[in-house]
Amino acid sequence: MMKLRTLTAEAISNKTVLVRADFNVPLSPEGTIVDDWRVTQALPTLEFLLKHQSKVVVISHLGRPQSPNDKSVTLKPVATLLTSLLKQPVQFLPSCVGSDIKTAINEAAPGSLTLLENLRYHDEEEQNQAGFARALAELADVYVNEAFSVSHRAHASVAGVTKHLTSYAGYNLAAEIKALTSIRDNPRRPLVAVIGGAKISDKVEAIVNLAQIADLILIGGGVANNFLKADGLEIHKSFLQDAPADLKQKGINYIHVAQGLLEKMKTEKVLVDGFIPVPKILYPLDVIAARSPESTKTEVIELLHNAQDTPNDKDLMYLDIGPKTTQLYREIISQAKTIFWNGPMGVWENPAFAEGTRSVAQAIVKATSSQGAHSIIGGGDTLAAVDNFKLRSKFSYVSTAGGASLEFLAGKVLPGIEPLRLT
Repeated sequence: MMKLRTLTAEAISNKTVLVRADFNVPLSPEGTIVDDWRVTQALPTLEFLLKHQSKVVVISHLGRPQSPNDKSVTLKPVATLLTSLLKQPVQFLPSCVGSDIKTAINEAAPGSLTLLENLRYHDEEEQNQAGFARALAELADVYVNEAFSVSHRAHASVAGVTKHLTSYAGYNLAAEIKALTSIRDNPRRPLVAVIGGAKISDKVEAIVNLAQIADLILIGGGVANNFLKADGLEIHKSFLQDAPADLKQKGINYIHVAQGLLEKMKTEKVLVDGFIPVPKILYPLDVIAARSPESTKTEVIELLHNAQDTPNDKDLMYLDIGPKTTQLYREIISQAKTIFWNGPMGVWENPAFAEGTRSVAQAIVKATSSQGAHSIIGGGDTLAAVDNFKLRSKFSYVSTAGGASLEFLAGKVLPGIEPLRLT
């Protein structure tokens, strides 16, 4: 079990504490916060610090500013929200570095909270520029990472600042690590991983690693198209992500990766219902197809292992898993003791292609409530889908992270986590 340097009263009492949060909340066109969940997840850490008279300084990113004057992604609405949630005034400062910012923080009282403006107004943040990281560190005595969702990024506020300050894990970050470690190192079995979404690029390494530790992997969404193509099936105009040029130069091709996984797992069968052998990696047996994601005219296509049996309409796109696949996935999930889900099964935003994602979500919820399964879900698209189905509160653990959780499960070293580890 990974051991992290966690918060103690002794470590932070009466000190200025720099907290890296993830307040990358969705905003309406009018600039109001649509979903405050990321903010509420950080409250236990902030309340602990304030209780012990820390002078709390919070930094975060929000969206991607188009210019230094792009106020559509200001964090000011978050300051207003924090004032309401914490029931105390929150000071908002218009930048995150500079002499004026340093002076304002020095003059703040113990037990106060200051939120600094969007880190991404400064290009030096994502560049992990040493001077910018040092300037952030000079604002405080101690650093707390409460942003697991960006801990796979070597940014100044995530990795660079830890070179200058003693660093601790926030409560939510520690909970994320515990939940994901339970999957990676000691899951209750059967462990079923459900992987979907549009792109395979941010999931391929996690799939490779999950293939070693999961009992079954259920593939859906655009990711499934790589596996269908790898197995010689026609996907027509369905979305298929190609590897970028730098990976191609190294001989890496996502279809070849899928082929390699299918070949490796071909002889490894798993028993469903105690006697039905199925491949360890499952992709759709059938799909819901149409000519565009906006279409309401759909058809079910049986995906036989013979390209000539697929329809001749070359304009078709595969936009959801089909009814047979949905039923199979539901049955497998019902037998799981641990479930990890990242990525929808189709273009759920269109009701015509929402059934696969809805059914998988409902099956995981049922396994959690009725069978005592431990369910962990993550990824922005997944959360948006379960919110649409009003199911978020029904899972055992909802991760704030997408890419970070996948990289953690892939066995990667995360630059924001390593400085928090106890040696």
